[in-house]
Amino acid sequence: MHAASTVFSSLLLAAAFYLHGLALATCLGSLLSLLWLRRKEPTGLLGPRDRAVLVTGCDSGFGYLLARRLDQLGCRVFATCLFPEGDGARRLRQLCSGRLRIVKCDVTRDEDVRELQKVVTEHTAETGLWGLVNNAGITAWGEVEWNHIQSYQRVADVNLFGSIRTTLAFIPLVRKSKGRMVFISSITAAIPTQCNSMYSITKRGLEAFCDCLRIEMKKFGIEVSVIQPGNFSSATGILQEENVEDIWNRFSEDVKNVYSKEYVQTYINSINQKKMEKVARDPESVVNAVVEALMTPNPKAQYLVASVPEKLMHLLCTYFPISFLVSLLLFCKSEKKRKHLIASK
Repeated sequence: MHAASTVFSSLLLAAAFYLHGLALATCLGSLLSLLWLRRKEPTGLLGPRDRAVLVTGCDSGFGYLLARRLDQLGCRVFATCLFPEGDGARRLRQLCSGRLRIVKCDVTRDEDVRELQKVVTEHTAETGLWGLVNNAGITAWGEVEWNHIQSYQRVADVNLFGSIRTTLAFIPLVRKSKGRMVFISSITAAIPTQCNSMYSITKRGLEAFCDCLRIEMKKFGIEVSVIQPGNFSSATGILQEENVEDIWNRFSEDVKNVYSKEYVQTYINSINQKKMEKVARDPESVVNAVVEALMTPNPKAQYLVASVPEKLMHLLCTYFPISFLVSLLLFCKSEKKRKHLIASK
């Protein structure tokens, strides 16, 4: 116990010294940024009425809420749904005006994106497309050796390559209007967590893609923004129900010899806890960030929409060495408990 306290105290002391220097640099950088923004950024938002915006993944979650908000603002909305006859699409038809058009699209299929491109082009050929919001996404969880390469490919096909596919299709239309491209990423692009590698790597890859795209699109007057939501799983329903037996039955014999069912159950418990959390739960804050990225004269490159603890962890992951973060993450009691539940040590 004394040794653990000593280690933790050392980590806190190192963090304090590091943050002291970081704070000075951050204050100076913030001051310069504020002076630059005061000189550059006009007040108010651009008029949204009749601006054409394409939003992917509108069956539920952020996409559904964003499609409704943009319709209320007077935009012409192209809302893609994986299930155009499903509950989400049906509610959009009932609640939105005739300006909103639902289009079936699976962003992993070239033919679907080509058909989407055709539909949008027919209605925006003269004005161009003001906004492309790449929102469609899925997740899957589990430690690395619990999963197969096919699982990684499935998540990447939607979260990463799906966004790239739609971006390639709509650059010409967005260029015509000198508009906006907005990508829904995640705070997990910066924060390494166990059992989340499939989702995390696709979001980190997406942000790297956006960084390159942002530079290339500047010459055309196109702005590229990334939205980084914290834990909104309880509001979006992105985390699916999992059962210990179902997960266990997917394991190879080698994996079963290493992990116990009790070990797996601890992760299911943590997933259920995340789904129950009320921290940063209101998804409208994410919708607000997307609307700002679409309609403010000078949008930010990144919008972090998260709770205070999540923002602090994001800061640590951005500026601290990875070795420090690993020590900090593994120090928590839950990780010590899980280590004792490994079947083969």
